[in-house]
Amino acid sequence: MYFDYEYFKREFLKMTSIDLNCYKERQMKRRIDTLIRNKGISGYDKFLMAMKGDKALFDEFLSYVTINVSEFYRNPEQWEYLDKEVIPYLISKFGKTLKIWSAACSTGEEPYSLVMAFSKYLPLSQISVYATDLDRKVIEDAKNGLYVEKSLEGIPPELKRKYFTKVGNVYQISKEIKNRVTYRQHDLLKDVYPSNCHLVVCRNVLIYFTEETKEELFHKFYQCLAPGGTFFIGSTEQIMNYKEIGYQRMNSFFYQR
Repeated sequence: MYFDYEYFKREFLKMTSIDLNCYKERQMKRRIDTLIRNKGISGYDKFLMAMKGDKALFDEFLSYVTINVSEFYRNPEQWEYLDKEVIPYLISKFGKTLKIWSAACSTGEEPYSLVMAFSKYLPLSQISVYATDLDRKVIEDAKNGLYVEKSLEGIPPELKRKYFTKVGNVYQISKEIKNRVTYRQHDLLKDVYPSNCHLVVCRNVLIYFTEETKEELFHKFYQCLAPGGTFFIGSTEQIMNYKEIGYQRMNSFFYQR
């Protein structure tokens, strides 16, 4: 029997409930083929069997296909707009108790950046960020809060000094920042979204999905926002039909319900 990529997608869906049909095929297949080749395994069927018998391999593959790339204050000019325009607007409209969701949060750089950004305007005790990701492993890494120096390059120097401690070759984020973030596992494709969010951040993730899937997710994010709430997307993304969905555009990367 010839075990092709369609077979692999069907079997992987049974194993994980992750539908690879929602991802751009060329990019995803290239990533999977590269990993299989690097592991010295011949064929999709043998790779599936290997993952079923090796949890470490399965976890590695899951992290690999869910494309976890993150850094603090990624695209600083967009965080500057968040700081100067969006946060003051949100506080003036909704008050100091804000519902903030960092979706597909990866290893925690984004939700911790959000806490630090809001700390300029609010006491830490009043800041709460709900952060989710599909991958359990990256959530555990996020909870540990250990980062290499390169991922900290975008952090304003005063915040780096205040909230990070060097431990050997890595930096530990402070407990006072970590304690403001609640992590949960969540699948953007099939799980229920939180409701009445004042700020939703989902950046540099949707580019890996097909156009049909992106359209569906943009609608879902719109529905989970409170009226007047803001959606912050990545520098590689855009909502072409934002008016049809109901968004108002603040700038290229921020949209309001």
